[in-house]
Amino acid sequence: MSTSKYVVITGCTRGLGRAMVAEFARAGWTVAGCGRSTEAISALRSEFPAPHFFQSSNVADEEDVMNFCAEVLQRHGAPDLLLNNAALINHSNPIWEVSAKEFSEVIDVNIKGTASMMRHLIQPMMKRGSGVIVNFSSGWGRSTSPEVAPYCATKYAVEGLSQAVAQETGGDIAVVALNPGIIDTEMLRSCFGGDASSYPKASEWAKRAVPYLMKLGKQDNGKSLSVP
Repeated sequence: MSTSKYVVITGCTRGLGRAMVAEFARAGWTVAGCGRSTEAISALRSEFPAPHFFQSSNVADEEDVMNFCAEVLQRHGAPDLLLNNAALINHSNPIWEVSAKEFSEVIDVNIKGTASMMRHLIQPMMKRGSGVIVNFSSGWGRSTSPEVAPYCATKYAVEGLSQAVAQETGGDIAVVALNPGIIDTEMLRSCFGGDASSYPKASEWAKRAVPYLMKLGKQDNGKSLSVP
């Protein structure tokens, strides 16, 4: 088993997830990540070979999550840091124009996927008595805007889910909700269009965010945090 610090990142194939992979690896951490794009996963495997580990997995699929987490635990044991970053946002529309299918897809990734990852990794972390779980929230998990109601609903849920699970751990590990801030990503561009370019790129954000994430500990359990 690796003696370096070990981070698991969901949604690692693009946006914030992809940027964090590079920064954690640069800092000497071992990275395990999952994402839905097999092509992007293949590229990550080439750029970041073993002991890093990447697997094509959809966090909305319970069997995918179970298999990915089993491989994570077998390779390196319980992670020091679990970043539940994978997320979807609905196409910008009022609620009556958002289909039931699209609403379900957002819920399945943002809420159920987050819960599923915790379900499979939290007990090994608690048994070891250390580790931090960061569930990515949003400014839209603490305030609202029109035409993103499904996304807002899921991120408010992430806030509540994180605080409740934090009360279940007995303080052995930390569970926090994190607002990463506003970053120029494909997801933001789907809402902001060209205006997204006025915000920091994911790679710039990661240089600031990853050192912050590395410093989180038991003292942060149950907090709703924001990347400074």
